[in-house]
Amino acid sequence: MKRLILEMGSGADLYGKDYTKAAIRAFHNAIRHSSITLFSALNLSHTEMDVIITIGVQEPDCVDIQALCAEVPRGNPTVNVVFGGQNIASNHNGDTSVIATCAIEAYVPNLADAFKVQ
Repeated sequence: MKRLILEMGSGADLYGKDYTKAAIRAFHNAIRHSSITLFSALNLSHTEMDVIITIGVQEPDCVDIQALCAEVPRGNPTVNVVFGGQNIASNHNGDTSVIATCAIEAYVPNLADAFKVQ
């Protein structure tokens, strides 16, 4: 497999300290930056694409990986949640805002032998 796309994004939950909500928002922010026209141009199925999603948050165990996978519109997703992002505590009301980061990598099969360039 060869990496075709790398997109990055960020998302936040400002009041609920909901790491899954922040992660999903980061994913949506990143995925909205791409349009992979290669598949239709080369008559490839999106089922041939592997998608690796890396989410960074301060509490990785608090992200619902299944909920995030359900947001992936195409390909075969793998989600890795790592320590990252930020927690920003409020000085006056005790709330914590959660900021998540997301990197999306899309991989396709090695197509070097599939096409002849003239």
